[in-house]
Amino acid sequence: MISTTNDRLVWGELNLMAAVRRKKTISEETLGQRLARLRKWRGVTQVELAETIGVSQSNVSDYERDVCRPNSDMVLKIAQRLELSTDELLGHLAKGADKPIISRKLLKRVVEIEKLPRRDQDALLRTIDAFLKSA
Repeated sequence: MISTTNDRLVWGELNLMAAVRRKKTISEETLGQRLARLRKWRGVTQVELAETIGVSQSNVSDYERDVCRPNSDMVLKIAQRLELSTDELLGHLAKGADKPIISRKLLKRVVEIEKLPRRDQDALLRTIDAFLKSA
């Protein structure tokens, strides 16, 4: 789960990179697709979400597959667990304010890089830059 302020800052920086890769905007997503994306973004499993909001894992799966829709109380519980606003969960955002899809693996690696000494970070960034230039 992304929990530290530093992790959130890294997320903000990675928003710009991920925007290039986006294929769907939030307005094109169903509620289930958005729920699955945001749950994964937070690093929460279906089982963990289900336990927190008081339903079975199969209910969460049904929500994500758009088999059924959560009621208003459930939407509130889900939003609280995922540390989102209900508007964000439901896709009611100002135009251009939606968050892009990003790889959790990439985010975790960036967070680990942030923990390295500055000299090591600079060396790693030079290596990445050289790799990207040659690609």
